Amino acid sequence: MTDYAARRTMMVDTQIRPSDVTKFPIIDAMLAVPREEFVPGDKVEAAYVGENIDLGGGRVVLEPRTLAKMLDALDIQNDELVLDLGCGLGYSSAVIARMAEAVVAVEDDEDRAEEAQAALARVGADNVALHIGAVAEGAAQHGPYDVIVLQGAAEHVPDEILNQLKEGGRIAALMAEGALGTVKIGYKIDGAMSWRFAFNAGAPVVPGFERHRAFTL
Repeated sequence: MTDYAARRTMMVDTQIRPSDVTKFPIIDAMLAVPREEFVPGDKVEAAYVGENIDLGGGRVVLEPRTLAKMLDALDIQNDELVLDLGCGLGYSSAVIARMAEAVVAVEDDEDRAEEAQAALARVGADNVALHIGAVAEGAAQHGPYDVIVLQGAAEHVPDEILNQLKEGGRIAALMAEGALGTVKIGYKIDGAMSWRFAFNAGAPVVPGFERHRAFTL
């Protein structure tokens, strides 16, 4: 019988705390949410390894360190509404749900969304609403949002997503720039975005967040 609680503690002690993530709500959420419930069945043994877990189709469960440092930089409050883009099997949403008032999780794959819904129900994350649709379109009908998080990399963040951010809101996006990406936090101030560097990380570009390349003959 695998002791997943011990693995969770080890993940926090060896991957999260050494990355200068010390905010109690983040540590608490990462100790509480069973990551093994939110990865593909054949990858359960890798649930607590410090790397991205492949979901197929260019999508991943972000490594614990990357997610924790994003959440640390965003400083989510318990009265805020969060848009979780590309929630996959729901791990990030379950973690964020323990910090925010409510989470709207967007997933474009119906099978994944169904699995996410079941896993979120199992862990009692009843303040997460699952929205099935294109990740790059978000879920405007439930917004605007205090915080937006993208579970993967972007070469470009569509205006359609930025328009769903409240004035004074913030977004975390892992911008793909060559081999190593940079996580940036964007703040909406007077309707315009101001981006600040947070830390380096890597992940595949989420479909729909590619830069549009000029067509040439």
